[in-house]
Amino acid sequence: MDLEKITEQVRDLSEQVGSFIINEWDELSSENVEKKGVNDFVTYVDKTSEEKLVRGLREILPEAGFIVEEETTGERGSRYDWIVDPLDGTTNYIHGIKPFSISIALAKDKEIILGLVNELRSNEIYKAWSDSQAYLNGTPIKVSGTASLEESLLATGFPFTNFSRLESYMKLLKHFMRNSHGIRRFGSAAADLCYTAGGRFEAFFEYSLKPWDVAAGSFILKQAGGKVSDFSGGNGYLFNQEIVAANSKVFNRILQDIKSYMIDNK
Repeated sequence: MDLEKITEQVRDLSEQVGSFIINEWDELSSENVEKKGVNDFVTYVDKTSEEKLVRGLREILPEAGFIVEEETTGERGSRYDWIVDPLDGTTNYIHGIKPFSISIALAKDKEIILGLVNELRSNEIYKAWSDSQAYLNGTPIKVSGTASLEESLLATGFPFTNFSRLESYMKLLKHFMRNSHGIRRFGSAAADLCYTAGGRFEAFFEYSLKPWDVAAGSFILKQAGGKVSDFSGGNGYLFNQEIVAANSKVFNRILQDIKSYMIDNK
C-alpha cells in the first residue's frame, strides 16, 4: 500500500470539501444550526461535508470502513477504518471565528497509519503517514525542544457536555496557569494537536473527546517527535476520552501533574 500516494489523495479531497465549507460560511444562519446536546451543535455543513468525505474516501480505499462523527455511515472495515471529523470546531464555525478543521485518519488493525488535518481558515494542511516525517504544507515540522513546564505554552479545551470532572480540571488549570507561560483554548482539538506538533505549543490536554477529534492530530504529533497518552499514561487516548500530548522533553512532567489532579485525586 502506497501510503504517501493515499495521503496526497486525501489532501486533495480535503481541499475540495474544505472549499465547500468555506463557501457555505457566509450562508449559515441560526436556522441551520441543530443541537445534539447541551452546547453541542451540528449544521447541514457538518453533515454534507461528511457525506462528501465518505464518498471520496470510499473511492480511495474501497475496503475501508468508517468511524465518523455525524453517523452518515455505520459501516466498519475488517482491517481498515477511516476516522473522520468533517468539521472540528463547529462552534467556532457558527460564530465566524477560527480555527476549524477537517480531520481524517486511517487505522489498520486499530493502529493509526495516516493522518491529515486541514485547518481551513489558515490554509494549513498537516499530514503524516507511517514511517514519514510530519509536514505542514509540505515542509517538515517537529515538536518544540522546550524542556521545562515553566517555559511552556499549553493548549487545552473546556468540557461542554461532561462536567463530572470539572472541579479537578479547574484545579489543574490553576496549577498550570501559575507554573507555565500560559494556557490557550482555541476550540479545535485537531488544530491544537497539530500546533503542538509544529512547536507552537509544548503540550495539549483535554478530556471528553471522541476518536475523530484526536486520531489524525495525535498521529501527526507522534510523527513530529512528540508523545501521546491518556491521563493515566496508557494508550487509551483514542477511545477513553482523555488525551495528553506534548514534546518528549516536557511530556513526563505534564503527565505527572495531570495524573496528580485528574487521576490520583478522584
